[in-house]
Amino acid sequence: MPQTSKSWAMLHAKCPRCRRGNMFQGGAYNFGSNKINEFCPHCGMRFEIEPGYFYAAMYVSYALNVMYAGALWTGTYLLTHNTDSPWLYIAVILGGCFLLSPLTFRYSRVFLLYWLSPKVHYQPHLDTDDNPKHV
Repeated sequence: MPQTSKSWAMLHAKCPRCRRGNMFQGGAYNFGSNKINEFCPHCGMRFEIEPGYFYAAMYVSYALNVMYAGALWTGTYLLTHNTDSPWLYIAVILGGCFLLSPLTFRYSRVFLLYWLSPKVHYQPHLDTDDNPKHV
């Protein structure tokens, strides 16, 4: 059986251990449902590896917001060529970061588990449809 690709699993916020179970309940822009599951519904992995683990996601979300701000500033300049008023840039950057905040919340945790967690490893034998829960 072919393995689930890492990029597909990250894009769809799947468990980093089995790449099958959803990390979050509901969609990113559903009100009140952008909550991370405690355990993977497919393999049973506990997502919060240790108490307060996702506080480190704040640093990842900061980096994502800096990246968004740079991209929004560049895009605004390329579209408007405005060099007179900083208020256009401030409004676009703050508005853009606000609109992207559900994705920032979600993907800061995904990046933390996939790239910055030495304890979490992909286990191909769990990447099947008939996998019973392993806790």
